[in-house]
Amino acid sequence: MIEQLLKYQTEDSKLLNIEREAATSEEWKNYSQAKSFLTKAPEKLEAMDAKARELESLLEKLNKKYDEIAETLKDFEHLDELVEDGADISFYKKNATQIADKLKSIKSEINALVKSIKDADTEYQTLKKKTITVQEQYKEYSAKYKEYKNGKLAEMDAVKAELKKLAKDINPEVMKRYETKRSERIFPIICAVKNDRCSKCGMELSIVGKEKLASGEALECENCHRFLYKE
Repeated sequence: MIEQLLKYQTEDSKLLNIEREAATSEEWKNYSQAKSFLTKAPEKLEAMDAKARELESLLEKLNKKYDEIAETLKDFEHLDELVEDGADISFYKKNATQIADKLKSIKSEINALVKSIKDADTEYQTLKKKTITVQEQYKEYSAKYKEYKNGKLAEMDAVKAELKKLAKDINPEVMKRYETKRSERIFPIICAVKNDRCSKCGMELSIVGKEKLASGEALECENCHRFLYKE
């Protein structure tokens, strides 16, 4: 069984190398990055548009508030006449000053808000232009990745056909455990025992483990859970 498993693993390593190569290829990298960007872009654009609407609404409220307060200053237009009449206008001057300061503060808020709206619009337009550009790139990357993928699939199919043949001579239960470990990205799955230790992680075999190995039973490393065999 060990001999067959080792043959299977040798062939399986070819499949793993093809998978790794495909996962790190420039074609996949360009394709996946463009796809990821286009998937997220609509949500980002919508959020930015909502933010712009919110800012414009705040600006409208501030402008309205500014106009309402500015209107109250008209009540102080005739201060000169009151002075001529000998009235004590310190109270009116104080109120007028407070109102003017408030208007100044609101004006500052308005200016800051206008800048935020302009910045938000610039950001929105930039993202929109980039989205259009990436949409064009995606068509190109998608075609190149499809061509690359088809070539790799042909290689993978040939290896998988050979693996299928080899699997016929391996105990189904052992094969099932092998595939489970493979899915957990444990590789190599079968390792030799050297000096009563797992050659991959260095874990020493227990007494029971040594006995199982000597009797020819399937044995797993207690630490890294790989299949172990004695050369």
